[in-house]
Amino acid sequence: MIAVSACGVCRTDLHVVDGELENPKLPLIPGHEIVGRVAACGPGVRVLREGDRVGVPWLGHTCGNCAYCRSGQENLCDRPGFTGYTIDGGYAEFCVADAHFVFALGETGSDAEMAPLLCAGLIGHRCLRMAGEAERLGLYGFGAAAHIVAQVARHQGRSVYAFTRRGDLQAQAFARELGAVWVGDSSDQPPDELDAAIIFAPVGALVPAALKAVKKGGVVVCGGIHMSDIPSFPYELLWGERVVRSVANLTRADGEEFLTLAPEVPVQTTTVSYPLDKANEALADLRSGALTGAAVLIP
Repeated sequence: MIAVSACGVCRTDLHVVDGELENPKLPLIPGHEIVGRVAACGPGVRVLREGDRVGVPWLGHTCGNCAYCRSGQENLCDRPGFTGYTIDGGYAEFCVADAHFVFALGETGSDAEMAPLLCAGLIGHRCLRMAGEAERLGLYGFGAAAHIVAQVARHQGRSVYAFTRRGDLQAQAFARELGAVWVGDSSDQPPDELDAAIIFAPVGALVPAALKAVKKGGVVVCGGIHMSDIPSFPYELLWGERVVRSVANLTRADGEEFLTLAPEVPVQTTTVSYPLDKANEALADLRSGALTGAAVLIP
């Protein structure tokens, strides 16, 4: 059992609450960017002790037996459990988690600052890896995940091109503060061909827009768990060995790798805190695009 100290509010929570992800556990406590302290351990738990600060991510457990689990692709497990979707999550004072899928966090950074790393950071990191060695990287949708990925990309010497909703001057200014070399609306063409692009906004129309922006051989990574339908587009946008791929969930190895990298950058998360009883307000602000950075609930 974990005493929740902070829980990030993720766009996936919106997809669950709004019914865009089918077959959730009902009734359900959402939330999968959980930071807290171990309050009690079940029998057989050896790696954690009461009082340890830990993080609970989206991937809550896997079967361990399917072909994906056996081949190191546990993010594609046939019988997974997901925190805040099929397992009760962190919009609460306490939660229960499988100790094998919990990350030790140490004591660096505040609970609120650490919470967005548990999904926005982890999924963003996996997306960045899927984008390859892209020197010129486009980020479509400059919210919680993109503001973390931008810092890691800049740390790695990449050039970041940020695409926002039309006229979102606040997000554009935020991207510039984080070192983006170019900022524009999502329908704009950047001044340079991109090596890769990551789409965090759940808007299918951004796929052809991103394909148009990347060079031949470039990669477009769809980083969300849900997206509106992708409209038809001319084959010439895909031609030239351009690649469109999705990112699904995460592996524990992703988490360990990113949580080691984050303090080296160091990643600084921008958060807006809400009391737990204002969870609906936080979700509404995320839905409307009123947030800069990430929302975090504090019990």
